[in-house]
Amino acid sequence: MTYLYAAAAALLLVGGGADAQTVVAASEPAAVMPIAAPATGQAVLRTGTEVPLKLTEELTTKGKKLKIGQRVHLETAEPLLVQGTTVVPAGTPAVGELTEVRNKGMWGKSGHFAARLLYLTVNGRQVRLSGGFDDKGTAGGIGATAVSALVFLPAGFFMTGTSAHLAIGTPVKGFVDEDVPLAFAAAAPAPLAVTPMAATPIVAAPAAPVAAAVPVATVAPAK
Repeated sequence: MTYLYAAAAALLLVGGGADAQTVVAASEPAAVMPIAAPATGQAVLRTGTEVPLKLTEELTTKGKKLKIGQRVHLETAEPLLVQGTTVVPAGTPAVGELTEVRNKGMWGKSGHFAARLLYLTVNGRQVRLSGGFDDKGTAGGIGATAVSALVFLPAGFFMTGTSAHLAIGTPVKGFVDEDVPLAFAAAAPAPLAVTPMAATPIVAAPAAPVAAAVPVATVAPAK
């Protein structure tokens, strides 16, 4: 009886040929998401902020119509900005008040008036203002009046100065007289585009070769 001692041994190493490569494709870039920057919704129009104004009416002592306590009308000549945002537009109405009035008179006396600023009105709110303005006419013949008064009194008595006068559009400088809290409307932030980094392909290491099967000799039993 022939005993066949056969044994087959094979070592299988995982992998393919030496030239086999496995390439992992780069995944698709993720969608670009907007990055929202925090926005400041609160600000303050500070006391002392300069307010460029201009008269919207003529003021003159001619005709003796001006009275102490009379209201004077103005408007902002330029917009007021806080953090780059217009909080008081140009043309916003403002109000002042006459505090002194003197009409021209005899002895070369000129007309004069003075006024103080009260407030401006924006979005239905009155904002206090400080500052003021005035004007004075030209005195009439002061030197001549002095001489005439010594020589002939009535000559100086009948000489008068000119009336005080400010035209429409005359610039006036005012100042905010209180801190005014502001609330800015929240605006949707613009998306910030972020460029994704290019994906690098991953290449697998070459696989080791498969070992060849070793033949086993057949031994016949002795007779």
